[in-house]
Amino acid sequence: MEYDNFSVRSGSSSFRNAFRGFWLLIRNERNARIHLLAALIVITLGIVLNISFPEWCLIIILTGLVFMAELFNTALEALSDIVDPGWNEKIRKVKDHAAAAVLVAAIVSTIIGGFIFLPKIFDLL
Repeated sequence: MEYDNFSVRSGSSSFRNAFRGFWLLIRNERNARIHLLAALIVITLGIVLNISFPEWCLIIILTGLVFMAELFNTALEALSDIVDPGWNEKIRKVKDHAAAAVLVAAIVSTIIGGFIFLPKIFDLL
């Protein structure tokens, strides 16, 4: 491996680019804002219901998974639009697959969230 180009400046630039990418996702993508709202609700519920450390770990992993899927989906859509701005059936299928990945991540996260939160909510009732 080559480390000659590593510097604090280049490392901080990478982080800046990554945070900018996340900010652009939140600012420009409606579904990402929905995921952010859901994450804030889940975090609030986790605090209120005093979930355990392993449950927090699952929540953090799944939240990251959903945002990663959304980021990849958004990047793939943007790249696809550059490659062929017009209608292209093959690109439509690629975009549909990427969107389905986000959907699967969101569904799995919702199911696991239900396993974590519903028993605690029922106990309060």
